[in-house]
Order: sequence, then structure tokens, then C-alpha cells
Amino acid sequence: MPFLSFSQFLPPAFLFPFSSYFFLLFTFVFSLYNFTCTTDGLCLTSVTRNKNKIQRNSMCLAENDLFPKGRPFVCAISTSKGVITVPHCCDKDFCNKIDLPVPTPGKFSSILGPVELAAAIAGPVCFLCISLMLILYICHNRTFIHHRVPSEEDPSMERPFISEGTTLKDLIYDMTTSGSGSGLPLLVQRTIARTIVLQESIGKGRFGEVWRGKWRGEEVAVKIFSSREERSWFREAEIYQTVMLRHENILGFIAADNKDNGTWTQLWLVSDYHEHGSLFDYLNRYTVTVEGMIKLALSTASGLAHLHMEIVGTQGKPAIAHRDLKSKNILVKKNGTCCIADLGLAVRHDSATDTIDIAPNHRVGTKR
Repeated sequence: MPFLSFSQFLPPAFLFPFSSYFFLLFTFVFSLYNFTCTTDGLCLTSVTRNKNKIQRNSMCLAENDLFPKGRPFVCAISTSKGVITVPHCCDKDFCNKIDLPVPTPGKFSSILGPVELAAAIAGPVCFLCISLMLILYICHNRTFIHHRVPSEEDPSMERPFISEGTTLKDLIYDMTTSGSGSGLPLLVQRTIARTIVLQESIGKGRFGEVWRGKWRGEEVAVKIFSSREERSWFREAEIYQTVMLRHENILGFIAADNKDNGTWTQLWLVSDYHEHGSLFDYLNRYTVTVEGMIKLALSTASGLAHLHMEIVGTQGKPAIAHRDLKSKNILVKKNGTCCIADLGLAVRHDSATDTIDIAPNHRVGTKR
């Protein structure tokens, strides 16, 4: 039950924006109840300073007039054009029967308390800082991707140990004659793979995509595996780098590398490029002569025989079974001969232990 006392019946419009009918009714209630009122909301007392004029008000606030519920605007300090109003809200009987101190000019320059003021300043500052960091991160990533994936061939990005004028044929010849016979050194493979410029997509499969690319003007085929197919990529690269596997009728392996394009990791397998594509596509596009047919069949058989053959020696070649030989996994070269590709499902026979190394792989061969 609040106590009522007015120096004026109408308080400032900026503090209590109620209609004139409300104040007529309020005056009637004021006179009936002998300076007391009953409310389901809050009791209010306030002191207003307008230059040298001081005004004190006390009244009831109905619950419906309290907005927002937790901290009503009418209970907040307000300043407007030199007029300062300091209210006090409470919910006990006659709790507003107090004399508030007269506000001093300049002391209540803000309607926000110290916590609210700090939050109001810190919020936008934090937002600006986070936005700036996000912009810098995006710019840094774009710069990183730009340097890692050039839009055109840039030989200056290559490592100096691959001298100018060196071709893939030269590298592979050196590897075959003086190396271990198991492929180019890892660092050379990585250098080649990371300086290849992709030109166009030439095929898709369950493993990923095949692209035509260029390295120092030479065309290469790039088989790009998705990161989910890491086992298939690793197994195929491992088989291709088997000692003494290189043969004119087996697809020439060049390099294997994993590349981060800024969004996800790609697994690359780089090999010789053959523009005629697979034997399946070649036979659908062209009519072959009997001599051409014999050439295709003989070269395929020669490549398969080399796969199956075991070469005994200090660093010998194990017998290899392809396990998925079909016309789509045989490529046609410019000279009309074939080479066997896609060794991802191949297995090797170890004659010393008479075992076959079957890699843990969910892929299976083509249904016949």
C-alpha cells in the first residue's frame, strides 16, 4: 500500500506518458483513500530537478504498466534537456514514503549504471574485434590458397634441384637406370605434383576424378582421390612403386602426393597422359583393323604377362595379380598399343613366404 504525495498532480510527460483520464481517475482515488493506494505492481517515488525547480511525486504503478517486467523504464533514471528525474521503485507497504536526495546537475549524465555502461561499450568493441579477426583470417586463407594453387604454370615455384630443361622422360630414365627401380624419390614426386597446373576434368569414378594437367608444357594425367579413399590411393601408389614394375604396357607412374587446397585434402596420383582414353571408349569411337586389333590385344597381354611374372633377384619383382582387368582399366596410347592402368585392387605374391598381401580395402572388382 503506497503512500501518495504530490507537489503537482501531473508528472513530467517524458516520465509518465499516461492519458489525462488516468490522472483524473488517480486524483479521485487519491482523495478517497486519504493519500494511499493499492496496486498489484510497484510503489514509486521520484524527485525531478528542472534547473532550480524541484518536484517530488509518489504513486502506484499497475503491473500492466511495468515494461519491461524485470527493469521497467519508469523506474530508471532519466535525463532530458537539463531535466533530471531520479525514481525509486519498491514493493512493500509505504516503502515509497521517503525523501529522495535532490539530484546534482552532471551527476546523472547517463541512464545506464556502471555495469550496463561497461556492457554497452564492451559489446560493440568485441564485435568489431571479432569481425576484424575474421576478415584477416579469410584474407590470409585466400592468399595462402593463391600461392599454393597457381592459376598458370609458374616454373619459379619449383625446387632448384629439378634443373631447367629437365623433362619427365629424363627423370624417369635416370630413375630406371641408376635408381632402385621403385619410382622417383619422394621429394621429386612432391615437387612435380605441387607444380602441376590442372587443365580440365576428363573422367569421374567411384574413387574421385581424373584431370588432364600440365607440368613444364608436358601433359600428365592426375587421378584425384577424395580423402575418404585414402586407402585406395595409398595402395595404388604402393603397387605402382613396386621394384622393376615399369613396363611400356603398364601405365607410367610419375608421382603421388597429398595436397591441401585450403578447404579439404586431395590425394593425387600423377601418371602419363594418353589422349585416346580407355580401350572401352576407343572401341566405341573408332573402327579398328585386324592389324590394329592384334596390336591392342598383344600389347595388353604383354603388360599382363609382365604383371604376373616374378623376377628373382636381390631387389626382384613379385608376381602381381590385377584383380579388376577390364576395357575401362586399359588405356590406348598414341602408337595404337595398350597399357594396363588402375592397380588399386592389385595384390602381390611373396614367394619367400608363399603369401599374398591383400590390403584392407572396401573396394571390390567389377562384377562379370
